[in-house]
Amino acid sequence: MRVISGKARRMTLVTPPGRDVRPTTDRIKETLFNILQNDLADSTFLDLFSGSGGIGIEALSRGAKKAVFVDKNKDSVRCIEQNLSHTGLRDDAEVLPMDALQAIRNLSKRNKLFDIVFMDPPYGCGMETDVLNALSSAEIIDGNTIIVAETSLRTDLESWNDGRYEIVRIKRYKTNCHVFLKYIC
Repeated sequence: MRVISGKARRMTLVTPPGRDVRPTTDRIKETLFNILQNDLADSTFLDLFSGSGGIGIEALSRGAKKAVFVDKNKDSVRCIEQNLSHTGLRDDAEVLPMDALQAIRNLSKRNKLFDIVFMDPPYGCGMETDVLNALSSAEIIDGNTIIVAETSLRTDLESWNDGRYEIVRIKRYKTNCHVFLKYIC
C-alpha cells in the first residue's frame, strides 16, 4: 500500500497484522480522491475506523490541513503512528485510540468541526447507522460537511435517507461502494 499523490507521493505504508483491516486498494483510493479533490485543500478530515491510516494520510498528502484518525485497535493505532512519522505528516494529525462513537463525543466536547468525514467500519455490523446517528447530534458536522461511508454492496442504504441525511452519490466497485452523504441541518 502506498500514498498515491501529493507531498508524500509514492511513500509506502504499513498495515496492521491480521485480517481485521481491509486496506482500500490504490485504484479505489484514486477514484475516491478524484471525487474529493476540489474539497480537500485546507480541509479538516475525520478518518473513522482508520486501520492503517491510509485514507487520512492520503488526504493530508493532497492538501488537507488537519486529519484526525480514530481506531480502537492497538495494532492499528501503532501502525497509524508509524505511517504518519514515515510520511512526515505527524504534525498535521491527531490519533484517537478509541471507539468511533466515543471519539465523536470527545470531538464534540472540544467543538471540532469537520469538512470531510470518512468511515470504513467492519462490514455487516450496522455501525454506519450508529455513526450517522452520533454525528447528527454531535455538532462536529454541518450542511457543508461531506460524509463518505465505505460499505459492502449488500448494505441496505434505505435507512440512511431518514430526513437528516441525503445520499448525494454512490460509487460502486466490484466488492464495495462509497456512499456520499450530506447532513440536512
